[in-house]
Amino acid sequence: MCGIVGIIGKTAVSRQIVESLRRLEYRGYDSAGIATLEGGVILRRRAPGKLNNLDAVLSERPLSGHVGIGHTRWATHGRPNEVNAHPHATTRVAVVHNGIIENFRELREEAAAKGARMESETDTEVVAHLVTQALEEGKSPKEAVAATLKRLRGAFALAFLFSGENDLLIGARRGPPLAVGYGEGEMFLGSDAIALAPLTNRISYLEEGDWVILTHAGAVFFDENDQPVQRAITLSQISGNLIDKGNYRHFMAKEIHEQPEVVSHTLSHYLDLTTGTIAPASLEAVDFKKLSRLAISACGTAFYAGLVGRYWFERYARLPVDIDIASEFRYREAPLDPGGLALMISQSGETADTLATLRYCRSAGLKIGAIVNVPSSTMARESDVIFKTHAGTEIGVASTKAFTCQLAALAALSLAAGKARGVIDPAEEHDLVKALMEVPRLMAETLKIEPQIERLAKSLAKASDVLYLGRGTSFPIALEGALKLKEISYIHAEGYAAGELKHGPIALIDETMPVVVVAPYDHLFEKTVSNMQEVAARGGRVILITDAQGAKEAGDVYASIIVPTAHSFISPLIYAIPIQLMAYHTAVVMGTDVDQPRSLAKSVTVE
Repeated sequence: MCGIVGIIGKTAVSRQIVESLRRLEYRGYDSAGIATLEGGVILRRRAPGKLNNLDAVLSERPLSGHVGIGHTRWATHGRPNEVNAHPHATTRVAVVHNGIIENFRELREEAAAKGARMESETDTEVVAHLVTQALEEGKSPKEAVAATLKRLRGAFALAFLFSGENDLLIGARRGPPLAVGYGEGEMFLGSDAIALAPLTNRISYLEEGDWVILTHAGAVFFDENDQPVQRAITLSQISGNLIDKGNYRHFMAKEIHEQPEVVSHTLSHYLDLTTGTIAPASLEAVDFKKLSRLAISACGTAFYAGLVGRYWFERYARLPVDIDIASEFRYREAPLDPGGLALMISQSGETADTLATLRYCRSAGLKIGAIVNVPSSTMARESDVIFKTHAGTEIGVASTKAFTCQLAALAALSLAAGKARGVIDPAEEHDLVKALMEVPRLMAETLKIEPQIERLAKSLAKASDVLYLGRGTSFPIALEGALKLKEISYIHAEGYAAGELKHGPIALIDETMPVVVVAPYDHLFEKTVSNMQEVAARGGRVILITDAQGAKEAGDVYASIIVPTAHSFISPLIYAIPIQLMAYHTAVVMGTDVDQPRSLAKSVTVE
């Protein structure tokens, strides 16, 4: 969510900090700020809105310090304005923060009783005052931070800058990620390796509960018990070049069109393309034969990928699946089978609720698998086995290519499970793997219908409510379609299992409501069309997404979006594209910020 950058440099660091923050814009934010030391004094520049606004402030009032911290804020406590923008500071310390301090109210009252004057509405400002009060009691910066960290409850990544300390930054991590970068006579701190890529490729990651002292000489790490620890230095493969949109208007459009390629990369990791079988590594990662149940947990779009995966694991592997939204999993207190497998799904590998579920499952004795796009993420490091997607960096906040790569990995794993459990024989394995191998080509064919969807979006943009319907694996795709539309166009949309239409939602149908029906021509098609006719009978505008045979059988509708005919197994991967394009072009018509929709963040690192 929030982005953090810190630099101990050889020259003025403000420009480097801003450019590093620019690499974190994909996370989503609503204000930005920077603090440096000049003559030992902390100076700040802050601005609401985008980094261009901070740039303008720095052009008028530049900063020349050689050590500094910067921040992009996604508002939690307090409105997105200059007063609430980070860094927060006293005369002794400046701090930036990603996360939420859950006990900030009691700490705020305590600090105020000792004379602290709060200027902002944030939970973060109290951290600066607690450290300042510890410094005034005679503690060193190291001692003051160590004492303060023990007072904080919640999730946080923190970076501290101290007046009079031109060779010192301190970082801390409990929950949200934090990375240390090593330069030649310079040191760096950042929310992830992407922010630091132009500066260094030598990276260490703080583990849960760690804090770190940075000087020109290097980094000294401490664990949650304040004991010195070693953290490995790895070489990051992330490019130092800013990812650009190419010839596309938005990153989301570019990423939608990258799907044939990245899904191909993902599938090639799990399939043996020469023999048309599951790759041996997919079979060896987990002993599916011994599993009695599989627990899947995720948030948002990743949860909908998991819902599709449930259909696949139960159909092709006869493996019962429990699936929960990660924010609810541990509160349900479901009995878990020690020795079972819990599968977490996350693009970033830093999603706070999914990480909490991972740790809950581990405490119950389950083996942990993670489907992630970032192999250096916390989730990957804390898992027993990693199932990597190969989507590449996804900048658009609304996930597209990461979603279909998650589906590709789940599809392949469900077949690996089915093969290991003896549910699918070699002939069926070959048939289903062949279907998966056709996905990239069929995706490329599907992208050719974009002009039709672009025209349809002009009508859809006039709606105030949209309903999405589907059955079987098309039901989660309907849920994902509704989520995409409301995420980036701000039109209210809901996804339903088509059979549930008559149990309530049909009361909403009138001639003003578009109803998007996801209906490949499969064994459920006739039932879905029956539900569609119920909509048409009440004047609803049916937008049918189907293949050529489905369009022929369905009869007259308001609009038909025809995708290539495909094996029913792979239809979720193909039908994801038109629902993404529909949301994208509707948002473009409405003039919203497609890549960074309001109030949303790419990596949700708070519960």
